[in-house]
Amino acid sequence: MSTKSKMKKLTWVQQEYQELAKTREPARPVLKNCIRAFIVGGAICFVGQVISEIFIHGFDFDKKTAGDPTVAVLIFISVVLTSLGVYDKIAQWAGGGSSVPVTGFANSVCSAALEHKSEGYVLGVGGNIFKLAGSVIVFGVVAAFVVGLIHLMLGIGGQ
Repeated sequence: MSTKSKMKKLTWVQQEYQELAKTREPARPVLKNCIRAFIVGGAICFVGQVISEIFIHGFDFDKKTAGDPTVAVLIFISVVLTSLGVYDKIAQWAGGGSSVPVTGFANSVCSAALEHKSEGYVLGVGGNIFKLAGSVIVFGVVAAFVVGLIHLMLGIGGQ
């Protein structure tokens, strides 16, 4: 819906208020936000790469098998930082740069659990832990199912 069609539905007082609000609204620092997101997202990826290299060179994993423990360590670090209140400060500064990697997903699950801890472990934590992340899990499962069906029907890959 265009801005003009939205404005037509408003009364003249509402239209004047919208125009006044637009003039008073501070400009969004888009470039600064993009740079912050890039720095933090890149730093998270860099830490992940360092952890992966530690698994490869220190524990004799190969590149394929080092991925799973690397993700587990990143999730653990994210949950610890969320529990200490540090991850939220990073996310507030970085925006999307901290929410896109797997650490952002772990942060959303941990935050929901911490928020409802006072209601008890079963009804509070257990009932609300996937409140924010549930839609992501459902979408991921459905998308994987659809892609698997397409893969099966087209006979891509094979044995």
